[in-house]
Amino acid sequence: MMMAEGNFSILFILLLSVSLFVFEGSCMKAGERSFEIDYSTDQFRKDGQPFHYISGSIHYFRVHPTDWRDRLRKMRMAGFNAVQTYVEWASHEPEPGMYDFTGMLDLETFIKTAQEEDLSVILRLGPFIDAERDMGGLPYWLLHMNPEMRLRTSDPTYLQYVDRWFTSVLLPKVKPLLYENGGPIIMLQVENEYGSYPSCDFSYTGHMRDLVRNGVGLNAVLFTTDGDGVGFLKCGKIPEVYSTVDFGSGTDVNKAFDTMRLFEPHGPLVNSEYYPGWLDHWSYPHSTVDAQAVAKTLDEMLAMNASVNMYMFHGGTSFGLTAGSNKYSNFQVCPTSYDYDAPLSEAGDPTEKYWILRNITKKYLPLPSGDVPPPSTKESYGKVQMASLGTVNQLSTKLTSVWSKWPLTFEALRVANGLVVYQTSIPFRTADPAPLAINDVHDRGYVYVDGVYVGTVDRQQELYTLPISARINASLAIIVESQGRICFGADINDFKGLTTNVTVSGHQLEGWTIIPLPLTNNSRLAASLTHLPLFSSQDAFSEGRMSFFQGTFNVSAEGSQPHDTFLRLDGWSKGLAWVNGFLLGRYWPEVGPQVTLYVPHGVLSQGTNTLLLLEYEAAPCLTPDMCYVTFTDTHVINGPTPL
Repeated sequence: MMMAEGNFSILFILLLSVSLFVFEGSCMKAGERSFEIDYSTDQFRKDGQPFHYISGSIHYFRVHPTDWRDRLRKMRMAGFNAVQTYVEWASHEPEPGMYDFTGMLDLETFIKTAQEEDLSVILRLGPFIDAERDMGGLPYWLLHMNPEMRLRTSDPTYLQYVDRWFTSVLLPKVKPLLYENGGPIIMLQVENEYGSYPSCDFSYTGHMRDLVRNGVGLNAVLFTTDGDGVGFLKCGKIPEVYSTVDFGSGTDVNKAFDTMRLFEPHGPLVNSEYYPGWLDHWSYPHSTVDAQAVAKTLDEMLAMNASVNMYMFHGGTSFGLTAGSNKYSNFQVCPTSYDYDAPLSEAGDPTEKYWILRNITKKYLPLPSGDVPPPSTKESYGKVQMASLGTVNQLSTKLTSVWSKWPLTFEALRVANGLVVYQTSIPFRTADPAPLAINDVHDRGYVYVDGVYVGTVDRQQELYTLPISARINASLAIIVESQGRICFGADINDFKGLTTNVTVSGHQLEGWTIIPLPLTNNSRLAASLTHLPLFSSQDAFSEGRMSFFQGTFNVSAEGSQPHDTFLRLDGWSKGLAWVNGFLLGRYWPEVGPQVTLYVPHGVLSQGTNTLLLLEYEAAPCLTPDMCYVTFTDTHVINGPTPL
């Protein structure tokens, strides 16, 4: 039957209208991704449905990128549905206006990998993060730009760099990855534990809130994290930003959340840092926390429908010179390992704690199907013979120097970390012995008179004076090591090097030749080392005489890839280790508790690999056959420590 032309036109319009309505509705549904706080029912809502998270902290900058997926998948298979990470400003902008988001710093790839592993992401933007990192993740060069800068305040000389970093660089990368825009990021933290910082500058925290809002929009859920005491939250609370607390096992959960309720009467209960372990310091015993105690408190929180982030789920490693320090009753230095006694070990292996906590999480969230990925294969690559390349004193004659009447700090010299050589002469006759005073050396100084090592001054032990014997016009060299800037509290503006004048018998020494070592610049370091003549180990080494050593080892071409291993340095004292130009970090087995350095498979290559050591103090190299290290399949981070 044929339809009249007018009726056909009406039907066509109706059909077109219905099609457009259906299309438009489907588009709206596709865009209806939302994450929000429902204050009326005290819970989160994701796409309109009640939601609570069991999250774990993994710092992308502490894990080799070849292992990101493995660590994230292991966390997901433990029943966790979110990952939390900091953004470390200092690593991404190591010098002003120079940005790095490659390799281990590829933030966007890490976040997208988490999404592929079915994990939501909670992003802690900083700019300050603590995390036992150098200067709490703030760039050292801020102290060069203005030595009087008031960090983490509304000081305009500070905010101009924060604003540039957030507005021009960080937030444009973050915004497309928000949950509402199709990404996995459900929450953003503003600053970090600000209630523990003495400034209590509400203009600053309000500025940070507005900075984030302007960069990502009004829909993102913003939160703060502070300790579970009223005093912390009084300064940490930011209007229009959701306040959460942090605490560890054994805490009275009801009391801790009651404190939170004083500042957030409604909304979900959240512990943003639940501690399954704790951090370490060199020369102090390895920290451990009982797994059953951790499980018990976790169970109590989840039974209250609280959302919990475990800090850390996988601690990883502070590769390079990124580990920070703390100042409590004395100065304490963080080791390279950030194992944290976490459910996943430093090498990413499930521990007994992992399985115990998995049995708790599965009571509240369904476990994904499939098996937990196994521990990675570990390899003993055996003994590596080392040969001396020469000493720091020899190298310093080949490097650019700076002259100054008085000593300059690392920051004034634009040196991020490592070693700086300070040289002068003693232009007067001294008593024998005479007191050499190097007050407030930051952090450890190796002292030479006429090229002979005479002793060490040390900030941690508060040893600042040495008796010396010196003829008139004797040369004095002080090689100063930065052991990492303070990462928490009021003293994060922690200048390094000789921070005061040096005296002999009370007389100030003037006229300093200052030589930074390029230890964090692989190409410059490699080029500098080529200028050193090869020395025999016996000729080049004496106690306290800093020396570079090099060796090679072979990784078999059998199999698909190299395996994880651990560098063991029996007989060696203190220094730095590089594998194939990758700076593993600091070693100091003499004081413990960390004895071995973790070497991820991603820094190794099949065939010949190169190991470089800079030994500060004493190497077991009196004869060539004694001058070796070992790559083993066993990690030791709980070794003996001084009494």
